[in-house]
Amino acid sequence: MAILANLKRNRDIENWDAEDVVAWDAGNKDIAKRNLIWSIFAEHVGFSIWSIWSVMVLFMPQNVYHIDAAGKFYLVAVPTLVGAILRIPYTVATAKFGGRNWTLFSAVVLLVPTLLTLYFINRPETSYTTFLIVAAFAGVGGGNFASSMTNINAFYPQRLKGWALGLNAGGGNIGVPVIQLVGLLVIATVGNTEPSVVCAIYLVLIAIAAVGAGLFMDNLQNQQSNLKAMGNALKFSHSWVMAFLYIGTFGSFIGFSFAFGQVMQINFLAGGDTPAQASLHAAQIAFIGPLLGSIARPFGGKLADRIGGGKITLYTFAAMIASAGILVSAGTIDDGSAGAPSGTVMSFYVVGFILLFVLSGIGNGSTYKMIPSIFEAKSKSLEGGREVQAAWSRNMSGALIGFAGAIGALGGVAINLVLRASYTSSAKSATNAFWVFLAFYVICAVVTWFVFLRKPSARSVHSSDEPTADTVAVQA
Repeated sequence: MAILANLKRNRDIENWDAEDVVAWDAGNKDIAKRNLIWSIFAEHVGFSIWSIWSVMVLFMPQNVYHIDAAGKFYLVAVPTLVGAILRIPYTVATAKFGGRNWTLFSAVVLLVPTLLTLYFINRPETSYTTFLIVAAFAGVGGGNFASSMTNINAFYPQRLKGWALGLNAGGGNIGVPVIQLVGLLVIATVGNTEPSVVCAIYLVLIAIAAVGAGLFMDNLQNQQSNLKAMGNALKFSHSWVMAFLYIGTFGSFIGFSFAFGQVMQINFLAGGDTPAQASLHAAQIAFIGPLLGSIARPFGGKLADRIGGGKITLYTFAAMIASAGILVSAGTIDDGSAGAPSGTVMSFYVVGFILLFVLSGIGNGSTYKMIPSIFEAKSKSLEGGREVQAAWSRNMSGALIGFAGAIGALGGVAINLVLRASYTSSAKSATNAFWVFLAFYVICAVVTWFVFLRKPSARSVHSSDEPTADTVAVQA
């Protein structure tokens, strides 16, 4: 009876004001927490389905499926690309259809790629083109992040956004290592011939996410993010800078998450493992990096709340430069040696990747704290009082969160394409790709310092990035 009562209860909330401290303490924080919990779970499952092909390729030995390493990098790059594109419409979906309604719908849609994967994965005779199309459907899981983050951004006050958004994103990101861990358990118990077990498990989790969203989430009626709002947000130069920096943080996380297992599998095969042994050994390691990166994300947001998003982001990129340097050193040593990678070289590979995962997680949290902070500061120049300023800041930051998430996800595509190009070059190793990653992190560090941390000139303080009457009219 309680469940039926929940289903009938009105889930539309009018005039939500997260900055109203009295209302927050009187019960709004409990509503926000409930929505955050189920948003995390639904996004978590979405991330798992988005990355399902990073697990499926471990079940696809080349001698059976006739797909080489280069082909497998495309199989994981395609859903990354589709997910990146879908983040644009998903960003505005919660404002149009409601956070509860869209979370329920987007969870149910995950059944499509899961059932397709379940049907085709045990059919090695399937054409490579068909596998690419099936993998592309998994991209719908990548869109969930944008709608989830935009929704939770509206529920929480400015003083708690870093932690809330970091927790929401980190809990979702953990979907990547969890499905990889599920894949490891399947490989360890029944071998690398039963990938359908992974799909079956996630059919159950998708059902739980859909039911939970329907029963326990709410729609906010005063969300106004739309494509026009996104266009207005992109009129600010800082918006483009944040999207670029997110390529370095989230792009690294999702790109390495999809590729790490493959890179390790290639190295284990070079070391003399059989395909089954290489799959098991790669699976034993692959989930650790995404897991630690996901856990680090909310702490990156919390550090940004205390110290400042710009500073934490700069420190993060500086550390990522050093970590990429470890990979370059390991790759250079490996390229110069004869035979299989040594234990020391393999250890350097693992350490370098793990550090990059953790740091990208911290950077994810700090950059997402920066977005609402930027618009909150810009809103102070608006007329109309605190409510108008808060609404403008909330809606503009919500729109940019989705756009930055889309551009950042494209970084994941780039990582897989760069790795593929590196492996298919004359060197036939990942060392050239590691050099590209290192150089990009240097650029990200310089941009962060130049835009957000150097002492601003009087001219830059009063730039054309001030809110205009037109942009306020759309949002307020």
